[in-house]
Amino acid sequence: MGSSMDEKVVAVIMVGGPTKGTRFRPLSLNIPKPLFPIAGQPMVHHPISACKRIPNLAQIYLVGFYEEREFALYVSAISNELKVPVRYLREDKPHGSAGGLYHFRNLIMEDDPSHIFLLNCDVCCSFPLPEMLEAHRKYGGIGTLLVIKVSPESASQFGELVADPVTNELLHYTEKPETFVSDRINCGVYVFTPDIFTAIRDVSSQTKDTATLRRVSSVEALQPATRNSTDFVRLDQDILSPLAGKKQLYTYETMDFWEQIKSPGMSLKCSGLYLSQFRLTSPQVLASGDGTKSAIVTGDVYIHPSAKVHPTAKIGPNVSISANARVGPGVRLISCIILDDVEIMENAVVTNAIVGWKSSIGRWSRVQAEGVYHSKLGVTILGDSVAVEDEVVVTSSIVLPNKTLNVSVQDEIIL
Repeated sequence: MGSSMDEKVVAVIMVGGPTKGTRFRPLSLNIPKPLFPIAGQPMVHHPISACKRIPNLAQIYLVGFYEEREFALYVSAISNELKVPVRYLREDKPHGSAGGLYHFRNLIMEDDPSHIFLLNCDVCCSFPLPEMLEAHRKYGGIGTLLVIKVSPESASQFGELVADPVTNELLHYTEKPETFVSDRINCGVYVFTPDIFTAIRDVSSQTKDTATLRRVSSVEALQPATRNSTDFVRLDQDILSPLAGKKQLYTYETMDFWEQIKSPGMSLKCSGLYLSQFRLTSPQVLASGDGTKSAIVTGDVYIHPSAKVHPTAKIGPNVSISANARVGPGVRLISCIILDDVEIMENAVVTNAIVGWKSSIGRWSRVQAEGVYHSKLGVTILGDSVAVEDEVVVTSSIVLPNKTLNVSVQDEIIL
């Protein structure tokens, strides 16, 4: 192995596809989920900008099922901004998390990288990638997983694992077990050597052998060839579980925050986590104000430069205001995401809510919820172009696009 100074590294970010983002509706109805703004930046921007900190990064690949045109503008803009080539690769069919990586192996290996990072787009964390790479070089083996300690009650929703407390070797891995295994879970962030492709190929050829030996039933023969396909390989069940305990995989534990962005409510929670991280890493992007020339700002707040906020408004904590939004006199915003071209009129209050593009909130109106991020109606969601008229209260509700509300609603999904 050459010196680490001249070794190239590539990163692959799995972005999923339109069929995957259904839990994210109505916010994913008019924008791919990975491009939804969290803390003022597209969701995928956070892992991409974390990759920029990896030494000798040669290329970033985004892999998913979306049409290439949906990512073209963003990929071009982010490549120019970060001065790192970012490329979108479209999967022709589902290959599984490991199969997708293997499908594009020739492109990924073009730069002859010594290491390959694999990240999931809907993970929210501090992405300690250079630290993971350093740890992996010490461990050896095929790969290192980012892990975190969670409460025993929530662990079973994820891949649970057992690691050697001294060597950090991955000893046992189970995806979403029915009984408690461990309070350490897989964060969906990995660094591998190119040997990962050999491991995936071996699984694929074993599947091929099994398929040849096994007589396919008439029902299976009629099924679409996805999961029975020999090139459908899951990273967790097909790679991590069999390789655990064989001195091939290791763990790196993060002590920072970690969440999965599966629902609109979780995007609001993660927006707050990223805003508080900006306080440490890039405080210049956060807004400030004391109510004299600009609005009073409390806590961590992002305001796009093109947004207009009246000096008598009070904003924060955990507020993100996107491009061309207009916030009127006396408005109070707490724990919310305000998207492009939204208008909030005087003395309105928005708390624990996401207000969709081009929506408007009338005078003295309230858009609110309890802020239970995991609950379906724990955060109020207004879809694209929703009009809330004057003196209307919208509580713990989801409103689909292009609706006008002239009466108050509570605990409703308005189709």
